[in-house]
Amino acid sequence: MQTETNTPSLKKISFSTTIKATKEKVWAVLWNDETYKAWTSAFTQGSYAVSDWNEGSKILFLDSKGSGMYSTIAKKIPNEFMSFKHIGEVKDNIELPLDEKTQSWSGSMEEYTLKETDGTTELTIEMDAVESFMDYFTKTFPVAIENIKKLAEAKIAVTVEANIHAPVAKVWAYWIKPEHITQWCFASPDWHAPHAENDLQTGGKFSTRMEAKDGSFGFDFWGIYDDVKMNELIVYTMGDGRKASIIFSSDGNTTKIIETFEAEDENPVEMQRAGWQAILDSFKKYTEAN
Repeated sequence: MQTETNTPSLKKISFSTTIKATKEKVWAVLWNDETYKAWTSAFTQGSYAVSDWNEGSKILFLDSKGSGMYSTIAKKIPNEFMSFKHIGEVKDNIELPLDEKTQSWSGSMEEYTLKETDGTTELTIEMDAVESFMDYFTKTFPVAIENIKKLAEAKIAVTVEANIHAPVAKVWAYWIKPEHITQWCFASPDWHAPHAENDLQTGGKFSTRMEAKDGSFGFDFWGIYDDVKMNELIVYTMGDGRKASIIFSSDGNTTKIIETFEAEDENPVEMQRAGWQAILDSFKKYTEAN
């Protein structure tokens, strides 16, 4: 849906859509680097933003050639609201002083509002636009919003990897055997894996108990194997329905592990990536030391 209102120098334009995803998931799609680049490709290929994403901070909206505009983050309410105040133009990665052209839109606002009801999020985008750019925005923003919708409603695939200085046969054994799994399957020293079971075959089940050492929290990480190729590949479905795969690539006494998983919706993608990478790093350390 699109609406327009007039101001003396700018026209306010509004877009909205309903997305079958939590507001946290939509927020992550909007502002995480990888997905931001994906949905803003509707405006120009290679677009990206440079900022610490804190309220009051500067943000640069750039294309692949380092041109675009510089703005400030006027207000930020995580998972609910983000607004930008656009200031001036950037060319070749240099912020240009205001001229007559940029003064016509300097101070314009762009706002993103997220409202969730029962797991479905209404996304509304309002912005001030110079009239000469109205046709451009009315054509490109619906495409961008459709990109956001597709990304938010799909599972986000995350990849972590490590090079293990050990032959693939050893790496495989240390990955699959319960007596080894309990020695490395945790992200930090204040956690441990007191128990593991593993029926490594197509249709077989695995389960690893992961707990904080102080007993404050714990959970069972489990799933069903979809495909197993010895020393090469493991594909499985987690208990919550998400998919994951592990590729083992041998190069003499070095084995590369590439692990890809579908992110869940409750926690930030980067937090999940860091957690899975920490566990993989724990595996690398244990395998190389034993």
